[in-house]
Amino acid sequence: MGTKTDNLFGLIGENRQNPKLFDPLAFSCVKTIMSQQQISLPAKLINGGIAGIVGVTCVFPIDLAKTRLQNQRQGQQIYKNMMDCLVKTVRSEGYFGMYRGAAVNLTLVTPEKAIKLAANDLFRHHLAKDGKGLTVFKEMLAGCGAGMCQVIITTPMEMLKIQLQDAGRLAAQQQKPIVMTPTKLVATNAVLSRSYNSGNVVSAPRAVSATQIAKDLLRTQGIQGLYRGLGATLMRDVPFSIVYFPLFANLNKLGQPSQNESSPFYWAFLSGCVAGSTAAVAVNPCDVVKTRLQSLNKGTSEETYSGVVDCISKIMRREGPSAFLKGAGCRALVIAPLFGIAQVMYFVGVGEYVLNNTPLSLLSA
Repeated sequence: MGTKTDNLFGLIGENRQNPKLFDPLAFSCVKTIMSQQQISLPAKLINGGIAGIVGVTCVFPIDLAKTRLQNQRQGQQIYKNMMDCLVKTVRSEGYFGMYRGAAVNLTLVTPEKAIKLAANDLFRHHLAKDGKGLTVFKEMLAGCGAGMCQVIITTPMEMLKIQLQDAGRLAAQQQKPIVMTPTKLVATNAVLSRSYNSGNVVSAPRAVSATQIAKDLLRTQGIQGLYRGLGATLMRDVPFSIVYFPLFANLNKLGQPSQNESSPFYWAFLSGCVAGSTAAVAVNPCDVVKTRLQSLNKGTSEETYSGVVDCISKIMRREGPSAFLKGAGCRALVIAPLFGIAQVMYFVGVGEYVLNNTPLSLLSA
């Protein structure tokens, strides 16, 4: 085996200047050897992290609008649509009000997106046999594994982010007159209070940070407090990954000039956008359930939920099936560029460049 390998690479060395003399069989063997090498995990973590930071910075205001629209109940609508939500947010909370909760998202999106994208590549790498392409089932299996891995970071990140994002909606609801019986006309305190678990009305709202919310949850409920809504998060992220990764892989193949060439970067971006928006809309009902379950403080007369099944049944009974599509357009607009940018980062090879041109190169050794 050693002699054959030596002869193979000897052949490459002798004929690298003359492509016509390069044996096609040798090229095929080299391609197989390269496909069996371990993929660079640190590079993929860097790519996923940079993509997450850039993407979140660009689309976070739309994500805030999505959260507020999903938490609205019938008869208590403060926002008509995404644009109305953003305009009212800027008027009442200022420009930076659109980035409420962005700090925790930017902090945790790097490991979250890095784990998701790197895990998918690792599963695909180990599911591939003899350098052959994966079947659709194996692509879906790899995506499923990636979705299950990412919830370790996604659940607490979403938990903290939603409290901060929804605070403005609850504060605005206090100021909006609601036709109710005198006994039920009470002013609720937004997430800017310490009554995370009881939902009690507090007359003096006090601004708190994500760190304070996390500390209170850990003190009162332990680690499970940060993982509230874990089941709903799995319901959303696992199907999302099952749809997204195979769809992206097959769309991206359509842009390849030939079997041995990769698609151009703009095609990778468009494939990521289309696959991301499609998967986002497909799992939007699960995202609505997750958002409702993870919202600790409630507005006036807003119901509470004991679990996923209870949440689904109450939404269906009181708001109808259309409620499960709340924020679907916003979510598609958030996810499309986020994953499009992620795929471009992979195409350009930012992580590989960083590792090869900085002292971090020791990580890939």
